[in-house]
Amino acid sequence: MTARLDYIKAAPDAFQAVLALEQYLATQSGLEPRLIHLLKLRASQINGCAYCVDMHTKEARKDGLSEQWIALVSVWREASIFDDRERALLGWTEALTRISTSGAPDADYAAMQAHFSDNEIAKLSVAIGVINIWNRLAVGFRTPHAIDAAA
Repeated sequence: MTARLDYIKAAPDAFQAVLALEQYLATQSGLEPRLIHLLKLRASQINGCAYCVDMHTKEARKDGLSEQWIALVSVWREASIFDDRERALLGWTEALTRISTSGAPDADYAAMQAHFSDNEIAKLSVAIGVINIWNRLAVGFRTPHAIDAAA
């Protein structure tokens, strides 16, 4: 895969704007890092973003999430490791990431309401939007992921 464009150099002001949202979510939103890892990894899987799947898998592992938890995100509906709260977020992440076909169903929103406050739902939805921005930049401009040393 050959990179198409270095979007950071091409539009540093746009990059900084998205980065500011990312920094807000990480430092000021009050959202649990575990939930942010979960939605970032799932949206990136759906969007086929190798760069972001690689990055968010490594970040989740660094923050102490288990290999099993990370590995089963892609098959969360069949995996019993996720609690109801995580399942609600995974469903909402899929609905918003696939909004053109999902229409953000009432059932997915109701599942979120059962486990999160309105404030949390809004912030988690922003986080889903932000990872979708990053995914579109990385996939659209063919940003290559790092290659780790051989095991």
